[in-house]
Amino acid sequence: MALIKSISGIRGTIGAKAGDGLTPIDIVKFTAAYAEFIKKTTTRTSNTIVVGRDARLSGKMVLDIVTGTLIGMGFHVVNIGLASTPTTEIAVTKEHACGGLILTASHNPLQWNALKLLNERGEFLSDAEGKEVLRIAEEESFTFAEVGDLGHLYTNDTYNRRHIDMVLNLDLVDRDAIAKANFTVAVDAVNSVGGIVIPQLLHALGVKNVIELNCDATGKFAHTPEPIPENLTDIAALVKESGADVGFVVDPDVDRLAIVKDGGEMFGEEYTLVSIADYVLGYTAGPTVSNLSSSRALRDVTERHGCKYSAAAVGEVNVTTEMKRTGAVIGGEAPEKHEDPLTRTDLMELGLIGGENSAERRRELQKRLGLPELLSAKLLLEMGNRMFSRSGFIEAVRKMDEEQK
Repeated sequence: MALIKSISGIRGTIGAKAGDGLTPIDIVKFTAAYAEFIKKTTTRTSNTIVVGRDARLSGKMVLDIVTGTLIGMGFHVVNIGLASTPTTEIAVTKEHACGGLILTASHNPLQWNALKLLNERGEFLSDAEGKEVLRIAEEESFTFAEVGDLGHLYTNDTYNRRHIDMVLNLDLVDRDAIAKANFTVAVDAVNSVGGIVIPQLLHALGVKNVIELNCDATGKFAHTPEPIPENLTDIAALVKESGADVGFVVDPDVDRLAIVKDGGEMFGEEYTLVSIADYVLGYTAGPTVSNLSSSRALRDVTERHGCKYSAAAVGEVNVTTEMKRTGAVIGGEAPEKHEDPLTRTDLMELGLIGGENSAERRRELQKRLGLPELLSAKLLLEMGNRMFSRSGFIEAVRKMDEEQK
């Protein structure tokens, strides 16, 4: 079991004792802390917070606790139901809401869920804002509303359709050309929200032949939900066997896209952004942005079009901030670079096992990483590989050692 508290949100496995997983008590505490922060900082007068979620099995339980807590904090709640992360971000702005909560653990396995925190612009909280929410939660310095000031719950299930309409209205989307091409498209939506919205979008774009794989939004993920090649063998085989022109794969909250070429070959997730940027820049010149973990491909494409590329720190909020600063016409995040996994040898070389003070070092590291402090070495290794890259984990240990000197 694990509970990870960070500026980007609160994520954890469902179950365990309070503080050791994403339990109902933890959900209430962090939701109330977020509501208290929004109450003090918003410039909006709607007194409303938008909530959307993916289809994972714990979603309804988490939704009920989150909405009840927000109402108890005095906010009105607009529940948009099963919706992608980008759709929820859009809904915040359209509702003139004070903020938004996305209930999704993104590409983590079905045992996980998370609270992702948005500001009134539909953007993830900044580093300083996230830290303030964590401080409020730690000190439990939030105040619930009296009975006359309780909020109300509203349901608005129109946002998937409204998001699709926004896509259709983009200047660079040529529905007629797509329809005339008579494409056959395969879709793997890993049994979550994408199974609802991606086929609807494709049909709206004029694609008549859509082959659906894992598109029932049951939350019972048919495979590990991260859209990387080793998890996409079924869709690759389907594209090849069916003769489809292309295959699209999304993660549970539909903020990552992988593409399978005709013949079943992987296009490469990082090149999704690069290829779309190449198309956009052919019609609309302007700067581009991606994060520091990206390859040079976007930079090279941008400069070939005579435009300027900028790199931002990892994290959606950093990319969007840089896009606004530079007036970028397109930007995005590259997927995490996959490295060799962390091993017991690494833990030994880092002094986390096999030494006189190894247990003490593990407890301190786990505290810094927001992990339960009493994890065994075996569980630390498992969690380290699940939540961090090998280089990121090693860097965290080195930083701890530097600060303790």
